[in-house]
Amino acid sequence: MTNTSTTSVSSPAVFLPGPVPDRTVWAGWNRWRLTRRDFVPAPVLTIQAYTNLTPRQRRLHDLHRIATHSNLIIQETPMSAFVSWKVRALIEDNAFNHSPDTRPGVMINGGGCQGKTETICEIIASFEDEWLALYAQNPDAVPGTLDQHAPVAYIRTPVKATPISTCQRILDFFGEDYKGMRQEDLIRTVKNAIYDHGTKALVLDDITRLKLHREADQDVLDLIRELMSLPVTLILVGVGIPRSGLLRDGRKDPRTGQWLFPPVKDRGKSRNDDAPGQTDLRFDLLDLDPFTYDTPAGITAWTAHLVGVEHQLRLLRAPDAMLSGGTMPEYLFRRTGGIVGLLKKLVQAGCRYAIETGDEQITVDLLETVTLSPSDLPDLDADAGEIPDIPAAQPTPATRKPSRPRNTVFDDRGATGTGS
Repeated sequence: MTNTSTTSVSSPAVFLPGPVPDRTVWAGWNRWRLTRRDFVPAPVLTIQAYTNLTPRQRRLHDLHRIATHSNLIIQETPMSAFVSWKVRALIEDNAFNHSPDTRPGVMINGGGCQGKTETICEIIASFEDEWLALYAQNPDAVPGTLDQHAPVAYIRTPVKATPISTCQRILDFFGEDYKGMRQEDLIRTVKNAIYDHGTKALVLDDITRLKLHREADQDVLDLIRELMSLPVTLILVGVGIPRSGLLRDGRKDPRTGQWLFPPVKDRGKSRNDDAPGQTDLRFDLLDLDPFTYDTPAGITAWTAHLVGVEHQLRLLRAPDAMLSGGTMPEYLFRRTGGIVGLLKKLVQAGCRYAIETGDEQITVDLLETVTLSPSDLPDLDADAGEIPDIPAAQPTPATRKPSRPRNTVFDDRGATGTGS
């Protein structure tokens, strides 16, 4: 491999992080959508090219590599491809429907760290990219107003949600003023905002924060059903939806993967006793499952995913098939249970250890020094069941912690020495 120009290594601007966008408000969502593919990974260098850098250039390159491993591209999986196709088709069908009929919605179910949020955000961002190309501006905006065209809106369900707090979250996304509003005013303002901003898809993430043992939770579910009367596709995302009470007890058809629910029975007492029955009549339920390792097709899909990950890594001694060869796929599956979020965390930590030890490659022995814990997943809500089971490492006598300094350089024979 030829030496890469040191110009690309010496400039830190390409990987310095900017402000982290808040996707739950329109300005932050729009910034994320427009820049989500802008990160430039570290250049691929040979050991010789790395050795020829100055100490400062080596340090900058190491930091750029760390940034690269912290921004691994979200890869499509067979499971996410199916969910993407179904959701995208539903959004488009509903968006082009000009009748006043109630739009069907969709629920995305899956365990923690399985990529539900990023999958859905990518789906609706791609839809927005194309939808905006159809309109130079909001076709329904009134001249002289500040209405921005917001084809999609991403909302996180409040903890211990109420209709008021849920409406406020939605209005926060659009930047609407709701000070002093009563509940009925908030609901009316939410409806107007969806119309005024041309919103075609509304995502409510963390929906299983609704437990339905509280009257307020059932009131939020009533609000969600009321929003389905608008020309917008509702997308509800959560962990363990079939067991959450949002739906009746159903079974999954092993042939089609569809969830099947029994007929609604007359419960006859509480005004909301039939809430789950009404909900599953209006929402399709899709699962975003982890990888499996018990069939040839599952093993092949997992290994292909690992190939995609290893091509993004920037380790100087990385051998061919570093993650996808030999016993490594089986080991990585045991450590992660096929959960893509845990795989990402494990590989990121392994890459840092590999750089700091000077090994510059990921091995089983190195990964046995890496532990994952719930503290590595601070954005997940344990009470909502979002923390996945994390398989433990099985240390062996051969394992060891990083000991060599990070700024290690290599000569042509592979000997090591500390740069100065």
